[in-house]
Amino acid sequence: MLPVIEKLLVLQDRDAKILKVQDELARIGPERQQLQAKLATSQNQLEAAKTQVKQLESERKRLELEVDAKKQLIEKYSLQQFQTKKNEEYRALAHEIDTCKAAIVKLDDQQIEFMEQIERAQKTVSDSNQVAVDAKKVNDARLADLSTREGNLKRELAELQSNREELASAVEDSTRNKYERLFKQKGQNVVVGIQHGVCGGCHMGISRSIVVTCQAEQEVITCPNCGRILYYTRDMDLAVSE
Repeated sequence: MLPVIEKLLVLQDRDAKILKVQDELARIGPERQQLQAKLATSQNQLEAAKTQVKQLESERKRLELEVDAKKQLIEKYSLQQFQTKKNEEYRALAHEIDTCKAAIVKLDDQQIEFMEQIERAQKTVSDSNQVAVDAKKVNDARLADLSTREGNLKRELAELQSNREELASAVEDSTRNKYERLFKQKGQNVVVGIQHGVCGGCHMGISRSIVVTCQAEQEVITCPNCGRILYYTRDMDLAVSE
């Protein structure tokens, strides 16, 4: 194998590892955001349940105040009844008292209904609180794992990149430029072997003359179909297309 091919394969392996680590790092941010969003959702559900309890309590309190107001009216009308000497006015006041009493019954019924709703809402708060606590515990652990993994990946990336330029500078400029251009265009697999008479990158058939030239290991050969840099070793199948 040509020394330059060996150097390119080492460089390609390094670049592939760098890309893999960078890809893993790129996924950490969205994963962290997803966990935080999930935690926020459980917290929002808890806050919504608490708000509902407050609203129900407020409405029940309003009904309670209405009952008190009706009772005060009854006391007022009763006092006026005691003071009046006119039968017609007495009967009118009695009617008002009966109306207030009927309203109190309805208000009491509504209060009971609200109390039942409050009890159910409080149960929802309790359940939502437990869900939020459990979610926070799980998410905190996963976020801590993400931070640890992120730190490890950053250190690994720094190590991989530390001598990448040194590996690249060991390759002659024109060949290195061709390699880097191909790497950007086609991804990781740009220095490929010839197997079963086809290019290891595009899997198109290669002529015998190119295989023989590649086998001679005198110059850098590229695939006429995709432009990838080719190499040949003894363990590769020499079956080529005519």
